[in-house]
Amino acid sequence: MRARRSCLSVPGSSPKFLAKAAGLPADEVFFDLEDSVAPLEKEAARGNIIEALKNNEFVAPTKIVRINGVYTKWCYRDVITLVEEAGHLIDGLMIPKVEYPSDVVFVANLLRMIEDTVGLNKRLGLEVQIETAIGLQNIQAIAAASDRMEDLILGPADMSASLGLPTVTAGAPIPGYGNLDHWHYVLTHINVAARANNLQSIDGPYLLIRDLDGFREAAMRARALGYDGKWALHPDQVAILNEVFTPTQDEYDKAEAILEHYKHATEVERKGAVMFGKEMIDEASRKMAEQVAARGEAAGMTRAKGVDDFLNVG
Repeated sequence: MRARRSCLSVPGSSPKFLAKAAGLPADEVFFDLEDSVAPLEKEAARGNIIEALKNNEFVAPTKIVRINGVYTKWCYRDVITLVEEAGHLIDGLMIPKVEYPSDVVFVANLLRMIEDTVGLNKRLGLEVQIETAIGLQNIQAIAAASDRMEDLILGPADMSASLGLPTVTAGAPIPGYGNLDHWHYVLTHINVAARANNLQSIDGPYLLIRDLDGFREAAMRARALGYDGKWALHPDQVAILNEVFTPTQDEYDKAEAILEHYKHATEVERKGAVMFGKEMIDEASRKMAEQVAARGEAAGMTRAKGVDDFLNVG
């Protein structure tokens, strides 16, 4: 599992921002050729990204390029230029506004041909954005479209437009819906499709970049629904995401302790359900603990407590 707690968006049209992103502690930096780049700057932005990749050492362990959508005139050249010249420096491509499985298949096949042609010694992954009603309707087929896929991402701004929501600020609450979250169905639908296909799920941006309290609340909402991470549009948002989407030390220690205790119970004692402190645990408990432990490991966490620390409580 790649850590994708914080996915920092950087416009390819800004050499300054591209260079600054190199030193930021995001789990993923994605270099944008799509919405944050004006049409007349898109070709130049390809070169900016390639130069930034070649001339900077990025702290982020995962580097992705968001290409233009498959229904635009820029898509094929984005893929060819970036992968031929800098494929060895990136981990994959992000496809925006995906509406059909064939959108993913097109990019996957193009990637395969380029990798074979240039002799790239690694296989690039794909990230897929769901940003329209059509994409949401077809999400199950999209999620199974290619074994290169690593995650599904909500695009809230385009989704708002596609669904006709009465807002011009993506990510912010909408008055008139009480205390309910108008994104609950969409976020859950995307997460179900992702998990059914062993993919990660990532929440999209929160455009009020100075509203850090609102941003934290939105990130907590996504975490509560099972998401692995969220986009950052500003460096100040990165630290919040790394905190929110990292298990607490106690959560991580408990998950590891459950796995250790349950392994002993099933393999040595041959029991399928045992007490763990005050609670009963079984195979379902092991699966939940595995998820928390995997996220902690991806974030570089180490244990501070052993099994006895939890068994001897109370």
